[in-house]
Order: sequence, then C-alpha cells, then structure tokens
Amino acid sequence: MKVEYSGYLGKCKPLIRKLVEELSKDYGYVSVLGTDTKGRSYRVSRTGTIIKDYDFGERGFVVRIHNGINYSEYSFNEIKEENLGDIMAAVHSSLGRAGNLKRNIYDIIVEDEVAENFQGEMEVNPEELGQKAILADLTDIRDKGLAESELVVNFSASYSSSHVSKLFLSGKKELEQSYMLGEARLLSLAARNGKIKYYYKSASGMKGYEVMDEIRDKYRETVQESVNLLDAKPFNPGEYDVICAPDITGLIAHEAFGHGVEMDMFVRERSKGADYLGKQVASELITMHDGATAAKQVSSYLFDDEGVMGTDTVIIEKGILKAGISDILSAGKLGTNPTGNGKRESYERKAYARMTNTCFEAGESRVEDMIASIKCGYLLEGMYSGMEDPKDWGIQCIALLGREIRDGKLTGELISPVVMTGFVPDLLKSISMISDKVEMEGAGYCGKGYKEFVKTSNGGPYIKAKVRLG
Repeated sequence: MKVEYSGYLGKCKPLIRKLVEELSKDYGYVSVLGTDTKGRSYRVSRTGTIIKDYDFGERGFVVRIHNGINYSEYSFNEIKEENLGDIMAAVHSSLGRAGNLKRNIYDIIVEDEVAENFQGEMEVNPEELGQKAILADLTDIRDKGLAESELVVNFSASYSSSHVSKLFLSGKKELEQSYMLGEARLLSLAARNGKIKYYYKSASGMKGYEVMDEIRDKYRETVQESVNLLDAKPFNPGEYDVICAPDITGLIAHEAFGHGVEMDMFVRERSKGADYLGKQVASELITMHDGATAAKQVSSYLFDDEGVMGTDTVIIEKGILKAGISDILSAGKLGTNPTGNGKRESYERKAYARMTNTCFEAGESRVEDMIASIKCGYLLEGMYSGMEDPKDWGIQCIALLGREIRDGKLTGELISPVVMTGFVPDLLKSISMISDKVEMEGAGYCGKGYKEFVKTSNGGPYIKAKVRLG
C-alpha cells in the first residue's frame, strides 16, 4: 500500500506558494521546506513497557532567502491566512538586512523547473495495526527470549516507526514526498558471576510493521550469543588479518569516507580528503557509494532538505577517490554540482552535508574462502560505535565481538569488545578480498560531531583486511 501524504502539508500548500510568490518580489531566491513527521516507539522488557512519541517528530516550515550577499533562514511552525503578513514581516526584518558584518558571499541558486512527488510503499501500516496488537507481539517475543536461558537477566523487543512527509516549494520547484521508516531490535542481557554481556539483532528499512518479520524468530540466536559472550577470552593487541561482517564494513565506510568527504568540511579546510581527489586511497577492489538512491533504506528519499534530487554518488572507484557529498551551498562554494546530501535535524536547524546510504560495492569472493585464507585472525561483527578525524584520517571502530579464526577455520572462541584503529588509507589499501553480497543496516542515527542527528544507513559485503586490534 502507498504511504499517505500529510493532509496538513496539503492544506498549507496554497499559502506556502503564496508566501514564496510574495517574497520573490523582493529577493532573488526564495524557498520553503515544510515537514510533518510523526511516529511511535515501543519497547517491552522484563523491567516494563515503554511507549512514547517518535523522538524526532516535528511539524513546521523553514524559509530560505538570498539576502543580497548570502542566505538567511527563518523557521515557523504554523501558517494561516491571518498570520501570513506577520511571517513576511518577520522575514523582512530579521533576514533582509545584510548589515555590516563580514560574511561569506554566495551566488543565487539556479534551479531547473521540477514538479515531482513520491509515495513510499509498505505492507503493514503500524498506524492501522494499533498499539494493542504491537504490544502483544513484542510481549510474546520478550517472553520467548526470557525463557531461553536462566542466565538471561533481561530481554527486550523494540519497534519504532516514523511517518515522514515533506514539501519543498521555490520559484521553479514543487516537490512532495511521504514514506514510512521502520526499525526493530531484539536485545539480550546475560549475566554470570558478576560478568554481564549483551547481544542484539536489528532490522530497518523504508517499511511498515513488516520489518518485525526480519527478526521476530531470531530471539533464540540473540540469547545464545549473549550467553556465549560470557566466555569471551582476552587477546593480545596487535595487527591481525580480519574478516569484517557487513555491519562492520558499513561502519568503516561511514567513518572513513563518509564524514571524511562531507564537502562542507572541504570549505572549512577540515578534511584531508579534499587533497586526495583523483588519488588512490584504497585497494583497487574498493568501489564505494553514498546517496539517497544508492540503496533502499532509511536514508532514501526523492529530494533532500534543500530541494535537491537524491543521487547515487561514487565516492571511491577502484581505489581512487572520485568525489565528495555536498549540500547545495558547499557545492556552490566549491564549484561542483550538489549531490542531494543537504539534511537537517529539524526544520529549526541548519542544513549540512550529511551521509545517506553509504556502502562498499560487492566483490566476487565467497565468505568461506575468505575465512579459509586466514592463518590467525578474527571475524568481526556487531556494530558498537565509531569515530574518525577528517583532518588527520585517524579512525576507530568498535565491534561487539570477534570470532577467532585459526588455520582457516572458526574455532568457536570469542573476544569482546574489539577496538579497531588505524590510518584510513592504510586500512582501506589492505583490503584483499570482498564477498559477493551487500547487506545494509540503518537502525540508528548519525551526528555531525556531537550534534545534528539524522537518519543514515551503511553496509556492504564481507571484507578481508589487515588492521590493528586492541
């Protein structure tokens, strides 16, 4: 079924069009982004049930104008015929003055005439399914998880949905989109002799409640792995051959040349990537993408928060750094075409160059052959966290666990947690084998530094690399 577009934005559209037309009499560029996002989150565990509204729900608008020097923005959360004049007066008084401050200069955005709309698809509408049915399903999964082992001190089943609708109007553009995002997670917490470990399974996508089908029957595996982790062994830090599962591959892609090629950082001279365009930064086996159309996941869309159509950007092609990802203003400053990566945490926040769906392309190897090629190393899985420094290209990725490989076979021994560090080009150039299937994951958020959280997804195939573990 099609995801329904916001009735509120539909009702406001004529007034937004009128606002754009009136302001365009005084300013060389005017656009308005309208957002209407709502949703619910559910979590059932041994300790209780939590139901709350989606954390990033919002309803409001942001107008952007060219003030004669650069761009200014004004946000508001309600528009009616009777307050239209007040909105225009506020724009004129607060945004129309260039003042005497030293500012960056930006040219007026040149747009093509575009009128498009997009409605996502879903199989089970959580808004129609209802709270009672969702809680009953999550409770059943929770009970099954708790019954799996006496070592389980808690088990939770979670589901969240967000129904996103957006409208973008400017002098030449009329864009609308609506879609449903679904996320599901199982988490098992096991304890023995004062030692506590956890393991999780998650799923996400441009989906309705059907996303639960991907993990509903994985409660047994989730519990068993949390119990197995209680026997995780210490290991000697050092350099190892490793196989990275798709979630860790995605974490590497996200941290290495996701943040590292956000082109607003090029403008600020905060990214080493700007100096390496056209140069080899990875193994010739590596081709990497980012874009709203690079995959169908939680960061797919028709247009970004600046009205730029979503694209698929090839960041690395056969080891060569080819391009970055940009918002419309950083692209203008650098003389490049915008890539449709301008994203806002909310209509009240600035648009930044941000990742969407970031992944490595598949290769030709089989996972079993990759494992067989390792004398002494680990299979890393379970994305925990990551960070990098775009200026110096240091990277740190933390995996929930590592499965020991000896003489080409998995021994069953585990290490946990596993910290992987290194210099980005060294890590990427060490990749020697890539599996033949890509998997994507997007059950989380990405911040710009310590703030500006937005939905992203990342993934890829299994990769073999040489890394430093600690």
